[in-house]
Amino acid sequence: MSSEKDNWFIEHFDSAGTAFGLRLKRKLESVQTDYQHIEMWDTDTFGYLMTIDGATMLTTRDNFLYHEMMAHPALFSHAAPRNVLIIGGGDCGTLREVLRHGEVASAVQIDIDEQVTRFSEKYFPELCESNSDERAELRFEDGVKFMQECEAGRFDVIIVDSTDPVGPAEGLFKAEFFRHCHRALADGGVLVQQSESPLLHSDTIIRDLHANMREAGFSHTRTLPFPQPVYPSGWWSCTLAGKDHDVAGSARRTPPARGSRPATTAPTSTRRRWCCRRSWNRRCPEPRARPVTPPRQSRDGPDRRTSPHRRRRWARRRRRAPPLLRWSP
Repeated sequence: MSSEKDNWFIEHFDSAGTAFGLRLKRKLESVQTDYQHIEMWDTDTFGYLMTIDGATMLTTRDNFLYHEMMAHPALFSHAAPRNVLIIGGGDCGTLREVLRHGEVASAVQIDIDEQVTRFSEKYFPELCESNSDERAELRFEDGVKFMQECEAGRFDVIIVDSTDPVGPAEGLFKAEFFRHCHRALADGGVLVQQSESPLLHSDTIIRDLHANMREAGFSHTRTLPFPQPVYPSGWWSCTLAGKDHDVAGSARRTPPARGSRPATTAPTSTRRRWCCRRSWNRRCPEPRARPVTPPRQSRDGPDRRTSPHRRRRWARRRRRAPPLLRWSP
């Protein structure tokens, strides 16, 4: 449930007893499609805001958190992800992250509502910068029906970038849908599904998701949490499932530079840690190293600070210093 009062958009989560709000400048557009009610807002601090049926979908300021976590852990869990399918993801942010991987030869995006993509092209053009990539194919149709008719073993990675499990997206959380995904995946394939808040839904949606994935035939499942300020509780998750493949293990090379298409491979065990940190690393300055004063030299010989007694005193001071002050490159 949401409300707009005194220039604030407030989304209430009655079941959890919490709410999240953003101060608004103005409403930009509002469209009722055959499937859902989509609204666009201009906010004071989070840029543009898209809502669907009164629920927050994405903002300019923090959408990178969600899109990077939906794409990179799954792709790095696969040894050679050439053919990728995205169910949902009409804002195209996940598609952009998928196409950063040079190994990907084809990325098909299936979303039931074309209006989401049209709004994203208008208000979030940075998310749609890869839509013209020759490897990308955008289709607007029912993702559940597409999976029912999909040939076996066609895809290496399937990303289910859906809305909450109500309305058009409800069928994307069922065991029957996951069985179709399991059949459409090649051996060693990886499925990833957005799985709501680990703080609010661990004993409901996430628990049932793991059970449905296992029932569908997936041998390994794993939930990865990540921060998402505009979603319920500020903490979100995605759940990975492997087809005869342990999604908790490392499978590929080091992460690509921003915007690159690397072809090299190298063993690494830091893939998912990078996925969680890469956005912070490019936004936050590195800590400054503590300046080290070189010992002064005099005409009569080395400065008294270089004596053993002085060196021990300096060592004790450095051990007592805060960690940031003891940082060195």
